[in-house]
Amino acid sequence: MIRKFVAPDPGLARLRSAARAVLGIGLAATVSGTAGQSLTMAVAGGLAALLALFTVTDATVRGQALTTTLLPAAGFPVLALAVLLHDRPLPRDLAFLAVAGLGVYARRWGPRGNALGIFAFMSFFLAQFLHAVPAQLPQLGAAVVLALLTSSAVRFGLWCYERRLPVPRPAPAPLGGRGLAHPTTRQAVQATAASAIALGAGQALSDERWYWAVGTVWWIFVNTASRGETLVRGFRRVLGTAAGVVAGLGVAIPLHGDPVAAAVLVALCVGGIFYVAAVSYSWMIFFVTVLVGVLYGMLGTVDPGLLALRLAETLAGAVGAALAVLLVLPVTTHATTDAWVRRALRCVHLCAVEAAGRLAGSPGADPAPRVAELEALLERVRVSVAPLVHPLSPLGHRKARARRVLALLDACAHEVRGLAAVAADPEGSRTDRLTVACVRVEAAVQALIADGATRAEPVRSPAHPLADEPALTHLHGLERALAELAEPLRGTRRPALAVR
Repeated sequence: MIRKFVAPDPGLARLRSAARAVLGIGLAATVSGTAGQSLTMAVAGGLAALLALFTVTDATVRGQALTTTLLPAAGFPVLALAVLLHDRPLPRDLAFLAVAGLGVYARRWGPRGNALGIFAFMSFFLAQFLHAVPAQLPQLGAAVVLALLTSSAVRFGLWCYERRLPVPRPAPAPLGGRGLAHPTTRQAVQATAASAIALGAGQALSDERWYWAVGTVWWIFVNTASRGETLVRGFRRVLGTAAGVVAGLGVAIPLHGDPVAAAVLVALCVGGIFYVAAVSYSWMIFFVTVLVGVLYGMLGTVDPGLLALRLAETLAGAVGAALAVLLVLPVTTHATTDAWVRRALRCVHLCAVEAAGRLAGSPGADPAPRVAELEALLERVRVSVAPLVHPLSPLGHRKARARRVLALLDACAHEVRGLAAVAADPEGSRTDRLTVACVRVEAAVQALIADGATRAEPVRSPAHPLADEPALTHLHGLERALAELAEPLRGTRRPALAVR
C-alpha cells in the first residue's frame, strides 16, 4: 500500500488538488471563525467545502462553477428535512433511505448529477453527525453558504490551475440498459436495500451513531458497476477504517482537543484524502477515519469506544452492501467486464481505421481522440476486473486469465499509440497494404466480440513477415495481440472471467 504514495502523478495534478483543498478548506474554517460562528458550525462549513472540492468533477471550469452553484439547491432542502425530523425516528429513517436511493439515481445525469446526489445525501448525514436541531438550521445554512463561497473563491479565483490545462476527454459513457437493467436504476434499488439493512444493523449497535453504517453503504456504491467491484470496495473500506481507528487511538485521542495540533492534523488528513483518492480507496478511507476522530476530539466527544464503534458500523454497512449486490438485481463481474472489453476492442479497430485514413491522406482522419478514448476504456476494464486480480481472490485460474487479458489489451494499446504516432508524421507511409491490414484487424475484432464467439473459428496470428514500414509493423503487432486474446477471452464454453 505504501507504493500508492509514489504512484505516478502526471503534471502533479493530485498534489495540486490536495494543496488547493487544504488551502480552500482551511480558509473556509478561518473565515467561519472570524465571522464568530461556533466550532460546530465551522465543522459543518469545513465538511461542505470538502465535499464541494472533492465531488465536483465536471470536464470544464464553467461546468464546475455551475455545479458548485447548484449544490445548495440540492443540499438545503435535504438538510432542512433531516433537521426537522430529528426527533421522529421512523419518518427520519424513511426519508434517509429515500435520499440515499435518489442520490444514487441522480448519477444517470453524469458528473453533475453525481455531485448533487452526493451533496444531498451528505447534507442528511451532516445533520445526523452534528445532531442538529431545528433551532440550529439558520446557522447551519449560513455556515454552508459561507464555506462554499470561500472554497469557490480559492478554486475558481485564487488557484484555478485547470484554466491552463486542456479540457479532459469525458469519461466513457456508462454501460447501457433500460428500466431495472439501467446501471443507475439498479444501483439505486441496491443502495436503498443495502441502506435499509445497514440502518437496522447500525441502530442495533448504537442509537446515536447508526448513520455511519448507512454512510458506509452509500459510499461503497460510488464508482462501482458489478457485485465483484462492490465486494472489493467494501473490503477496502473496512481495511482503511480499521487502520484509521488504530491511528486515531494513537494520534487523535492524545491531542486532548489541542486546537493547533488538531488543525495541523486536519490539514494533513485533508491533503491525504485528495492526494490518494485516485489511486487507493483504502488509504483515502484511512485519512477520512483519522479526520473524523480529530473532529470528534475537537467537539469533545472522542474516546476509544467511539472509534471502535465506527469500525463496527463500517463493518455492518459493508455487510449490508454485500448482501444487496448478491441478492438484489445482481450483475456479475464477467457481464460487466465483457461489455467493457467489447467496447475497448471496437475502439482498437476504430483507432486502426483512423490511422490508416490519416496515412492515406484523408484530411478528416485523426486517431488521437480514439487513442484517448481507448485509454479511458482500458481503465474501466482494469476497474471492472480488479476483483479477479485482487491478491485475496481464491479464483487462481480466472485470475491468471484476467491478467493475460489485461496484458494483451495493454499490448494492443501500445501498438495503437505507435500507429497514431506514425500517422502524425506527414511523411508517413501511404500504401495499399495498410488497408488490407486494417481489414484483417477488423476481422479479428469482429471474431472476438461476435455473439456466440465460442463457436467461431480461432483467430490466427498473421503469418506475414514484419514489413519495413513502421505503420505496418504496428498493425501486424496489433494483429498478433488480437490473435492471442482469442484464448483467454473465448477459450472455453464457460465464460472465462465469470465470478460465480
